Amino acid sequence: MKLSTRLIHNSAALDATTGAASTPVYRASTFHQPAQESHPPAFVYSRTKNPTRSLLEETVADLEGGVQGFAFASGMAAIAAVLTLFSSGDHIIVPHDLYGGTYQILSDLTRRMGLEVSYADMTQTASLGNCIRPNTKAIYVETPSNPTLQITDLKAVAHLGQQHHLVTIADNTFMSPYLQRPLMEGFDIVLHSATKFLGGHSDVIAGLVVARTSELAKLIGQSQVVYGGILSPDDSWLVLRGIKTLGVRLDRAQENALALAQALKQHDGVNRVYFPGLPEHPGYALHKAQADGPGAVLSFELKPHLTVREVVSRLRYAIYAVSLGGVETIVSHPATMSHAGLDAKTRQSMGVTDQLLRVSVGIEAIDDLLDDFHQALSATPLLTARIGSTVLKD
Repeated sequence: MKLSTRLIHNSAALDATTGAASTPVYRASTFHQPAQESHPPAFVYSRTKNPTRSLLEETVADLEGGVQGFAFASGMAAIAAVLTLFSSGDHIIVPHDLYGGTYQILSDLTRRMGLEVSYADMTQTASLGNCIRPNTKAIYVETPSNPTLQITDLKAVAHLGQQHHLVTIADNTFMSPYLQRPLMEGFDIVLHSATKFLGGHSDVIAGLVVARTSELAKLIGQSQVVYGGILSPDDSWLVLRGIKTLGVRLDRAQENALALAQALKQHDGVNRVYFPGLPEHPGYALHKAQADGPGAVLSFELKPHLTVREVVSRLRYAIYAVSLGGVETIVSHPATMSHAGLDAKTRQSMGVTDQLLRVSVGIEAIDDLLDDFHQALSATPLLTARIGSTVLKD
């Protein structure tokens, strides 16, 4: 069965009891236990297991190719749960251009709990082995990275991890399992902010984790139950609903993203465009080999004569906000949004300049989007030419 079909026809496709085409929302905190049974039933208390959440967890595990999935109250809750696998004195290797929220939690764990962290250029996997120490326990990657869309060789990192008995962890938020499946490349754990493309409608906050082995699944499951950062039944249903349309949304959004990236790189007000769907992107060939599409997120840097405030204030259709992955186009300013918790020097080292804007491209008519960005970047009347584009899935 093709993945686009599995997004719809999976364990959550039909309710086993009634045959309903929509998963029921079980708003129950506790479940009756027959007195005569010696073993507890499958569902006892919703912090440990809930029928609606379980269907979401089974669905994402199937899509990512793992043994078990776990649903959390946010992407950061999912990341925090994975980091509980490590102890004081353990060493983790992470990208130097890490998402701001992940950077903050690692900085906190380094300061208070004695976790050791090395920040490495994940595009240079040949030299990544130099970062490994006797106490190294894991390698954590984001590919494409946020917000400069750098590409990491998943197979190379997975192989390195296996050689040195390290846990390999991939944040797959930007791609989703529809476009990229790190576990199939040999990674041990994959995680998502399901708030983004999996939910897809900017109406839910959620995080997901999938483990490749039963040993890791047991540890993550213990963390989920003990710390209790679970996803509610209603929010689980919203993510399940979003997954059904993930394929058609991403097909349209990444087609739009390619057209917008091509237009932006030709505009006089743009200094640079970051998008792995452009042949000149340094990670273009690698990304094409390990993913089924370029995705729908791009970043671009304004030239000095333009200010972020004047550009975003002119936008008519794209909204100026945090987050990404919705049906609407969302423009963000990483320096004051996703990476605002970092000092200026650290942001600069990541390539997060004050002139950088990140765009999560939506599913609007492409002509409207091209017009919108052109007029926002230009002081001249609209002059927009449709730039043809086709996104092929190999």
